[in-house]
Amino acid sequence: MSIKVQVIFYSMYGHVYRMAEAVVEGAKQVPGAEVSLYQVQELVPDDVLEKYGAKGARTAFAKVPVAKVDQLADAHAIIFGTPTRFGNMAAQMRNFLDQTGPLWLKGALVGKVGSVFASTGTQHGGQETTITSFHSTLLHQGMIIVGVPYAEPGLTYMGEISGGTPYGATTMAGADGSRQPTENELKIARYQGKHVAEIATKLFR
Repeated sequence: MSIKVQVIFYSMYGHVYRMAEAVVEGAKQVPGAEVSLYQVQELVPDDVLEKYGAKGARTAFAKVPVAKVDQLADAHAIIFGTPTRFGNMAAQMRNFLDQTGPLWLKGALVGKVGSVFASTGTQHGGQETTITSFHSTLLHQGMIIVGVPYAEPGLTYMGEISGGTPYGATTMAGADGSRQPTENELKIARYQGKHVAEIATKLFR
C-alpha cells in the first residue's frame, strides 16, 4: 500500500515554492510514499503581479499543477505551504480552504495528517501565528496535526538568523524579497516532509 502525501502551496515570489520542493524531497525519503506537489490558484491579476515584480518569479513553478479541492480526500497526509499576510495565511490559500466545506460536511478529511510550513518577510513577521492560525482550519476538518519536533537539530541552531519552528518549517524572504531559504531552513523543511510521511505510514499502513 502506498501512502499518498500531497504538498499544496501558494507562492508569490518563489520562496514558499523552494520550501515546498524541500518538503517533497523529505517525504520521498520514506519508502512507499507517493508524493505529489500542487499550487493553489492565483487570484491576483497579471498586471498587478507584474507591478509587484512577482510575475517573472512565478515562471519557476508555472508548470506545477493547480490543486483541486476534491483531490484532498484522496490523500493520507497533506502538507500546506503559505506566505504570511500580516500574521495569517495568504488570501489565495484561504480561498482554497474556504471551498472545502463539502469535504467537511462528509467528514472526508477526518483522521488525515495535516501539516503547515510558511514564509515571512521579516524575522518576527508572524511565522508562528500564521501556522497556528492555519491549524484551526485543519482541526475543524478533523485532521491530525503534525509539526517539527526538536529531534531536528536545525530548530536550535544559533549560528545565523534562521526560520524553523516546532509548528512547522519557515523561511524569511526579507522585506524586499531578496533573501532565499537557507540550507538550515531547507533542512528543517525536508525533515518536516519526512516526519509527516513517516507518521502517515504508521497510521495508515
